[in-house]
Amino acid sequence: MSHIRIHSLEIYHPELSVDNSFYIDHFDRRGNDIRRLMKHMGRERRYIIDNEEENTLTMGIAAAEKVLARAGMTGADMDMIVFSTQVPETTFPANALMLHHAVGAPSHAMLLDSNANCAGMTVAVDHAARYMLTSPSVKRALVVGSDYNTLIANPEDAITFANYGDAAAAVILEQTEEETGFVDSIYFTDTVNRDKILYPPQGLASAVKGTSTSHVIQWLPFDGSVALPHTYEMVETLLTRHALTVHDIKAYCFSQLVLPNLQHFQEHFAVDPDRMIYVGDRFGYTGTSSPFIALHDALESGRVQRGDYVLFWTVGAGYQLIAMLFKY
Repeated sequence: MSHIRIHSLEIYHPELSVDNSFYIDHFDRRGNDIRRLMKHMGRERRYIIDNEEENTLTMGIAAAEKVLARAGMTGADMDMIVFSTQVPETTFPANALMLHHAVGAPSHAMLLDSNANCAGMTVAVDHAARYMLTSPSVKRALVVGSDYNTLIANPEDAITFANYGDAAAAVILEQTEEETGFVDSIYFTDTVNRDKILYPPQGLASAVKGTSTSHVIQWLPFDGSVALPHTYEMVETLLTRHALTVHDIKAYCFSQLVLPNLQHFQEHFAVDPDRMIYVGDRFGYTGTSSPFIALHDALESGRVQRGDYVLFWTVGAGYQLIAMLFKY
């Protein structure tokens, strides 16, 4: 029986790292003290694009090139390419097609752009793994998640402008006969906040016709904690299906949107704090890639080894939750 494992993982971020002082000064000049907000969100630094050459696509290509080099492979070894983003450089052609060209993937490789907002890369890995399980000819897949978040951040809104970072992650999924890799996933959707986070804020038609009043993301206040009870239930259900407990999970690679979500989960289940992987203090909030940047940190620090269970969890605007279980 075939299984789908994570063969390799790499990340890319711009060179410029900006600390909180820049954003505190920026909002102080507007009469808005964001010091408590930055502490609450768990922010210290974030990487941002500050040039005309980089964007969502270039970061995704850079991450892909790094993961192929790490794996000792080339684009010609890929049978499937998925590009996850909520800030695509183009809507057509697909960003995956441009990535296909950049890495020299073969003509038989299937391509797909995927958008589940901040849940996107986790959803993309879930879908790619499930597709590979039913398609013996798809031996390897390259899944990239990349968001140029600061491009659409609102300089008058601390939630977006002071929290966002720019980054990309890339994973190679591979068929294996070893009993490892993708295990299962579970979803929960509630559309209660469907009008809170919008881009373009008045829709694409208004943006193209020039009738939109804003070109930056709309982020209206909402209670993000409403997702936590559902998260607890999802995780319990997912682990029970496979006769596991929360203490069998070596690393929790969650959305890096806000630090308290990780803290509440850790306290609720009495999980070892070291297993809750947090990188949002260094990377800011990177959107679709954030759970995989967390996994990259866990691997680089030695907190995750082959054979360890890893649980991913994240949330997409609106909102949609996904929890995904892997045996790394």
